[in-house]
Amino acid sequence: MSEAKRFQDQVVLVTGGGTGLGLELSRRFLEEGARVVVVASRDPEHHQGILKAGEKYPGTVDSVKLDVRESDRVHEAFQDVAKRHGRLDVLICNAAGNFVAPSLRLRAKGWKAVIDIVLSGTFYCSQAAGRIMRKQERGGSIVTIGATYAWTGMPYVAHSAAAKAGVLALTRSLAVEWAEHGIRVNCVAPGAFHSEGARQNLWPSEEASRQIEQAVPLKRFARVEEVASAVLYLASSEAAYITGECLTVDGGNWLGKGLFRPEG
Repeated sequence: MSEAKRFQDQVVLVTGGGTGLGLELSRRFLEEGARVVVVASRDPEHHQGILKAGEKYPGTVDSVKLDVRESDRVHEAFQDVAKRHGRLDVLICNAAGNFVAPSLRLRAKGWKAVIDIVLSGTFYCSQAAGRIMRKQERGGSIVTIGATYAWTGMPYVAHSAAAKAGVLALTRSLAVEWAEHGIRVNCVAPGAFHSEGARQNLWPSEEASRQIEQAVPLKRFARVEEVASAVLYLASSEAAYITGECLTVDGGNWLGKGLFRPEG
């Protein structure tokens, strides 16, 4: 699929694009012909890996220090990207924050931090991109990153579940509102996949990792490239008639398992 160059000469912005899933996405967009991939995150150190890796691709990597919680700064940064590169074709709202905490002990500061990054940050970035894309004849594509517990619920992540539920509602609302401008807005809800942040915050032990794998019908974690493939599909012209959709990539884990488990 990388030879198809689905993003030939396009300008793509990936929030949190220097680590984990964001890093994989940044690389894949470059492989598939993006002229510029803009990596935006709070810590410039996170940009170093993709800046170095980007040297082997014809496209260019541009990096922006950005805290998605700061609405004014988000809009300034997006306008600057549009001025420098002449357009903005794709936005991936990948920046996130999460940790495990019993709801009865969850502090207001922790609640606010996750809501601000995941939900407010997704809105600020989508709004900033939408203002640019609306003025382009070609419109644009936005993909947000959700989670299946936005609709199933899950213990110990009430803050993240609430934020992701908001992201899903936001995705569908913007998809309808912005369709007339040629802007598609979709969501990918990945299941568990290995990344440094997830390992530290969500399944810090081998036992916890094994328990999660056994709960998945396909009996394994997702590979980060599998999640990235879903994101690139929705962002591409191959999905030109898809908007407001949430594509789940979790090995069937969110589905009901039924009352009976056959043995052997």
